[in-house]
Amino acid sequence: MNDQTKKNDSVQPRQMTEQEELQWKRDAFETAQKFLVEKGLFPESYSDEECYFLVPLLSVWKFKCQNGKRYWVIAGRLPTDVIATTTAQTPRDAVRYFSYQWQLKADEIMSSGTRDQTQLNFANLLINRAHGLYEIAEKQELWANVPA
Repeated sequence: MNDQTKKNDSVQPRQMTEQEELQWKRDAFETAQKFLVEKGLFPESYSDEECYFLVPLLSVWKFKCQNGKRYWVIAGRLPTDVIATTTAQTPRDAVRYFSYQWQLKADEIMSSGTRDQTQLNFANLLINRAHGLYEIAEKQELWANVPA
């Protein structure tokens, strides 16, 4: 194998265009809204300034719902989930909290003695994504432009 072949074998994924990034954010927004509705929480508005994006991995949205309460919703290449903003003050805090909650949920599934492969696969997915979220939350450079 020559040097040129080696370079071609390790091709990095291409950068998303601005239009692709906007479409990804729209899709994540729709996923977050749909998730809230499925949980019986009807979005009224969201805080654009307090949202966080790590395209194409994750998005964190701050919604105000018709019940008057505010929620963080995480969506992207991970399970979609929701927590009350009383649990986390910032998007970074929300990412940490989701990480912690997913680890607990995975532990609960694993210790339940289930043999259901779907449940075990979900637990493993939660563990994997929880570790990834923790790493993201700990990388200061990813949060440098996000208000604390």
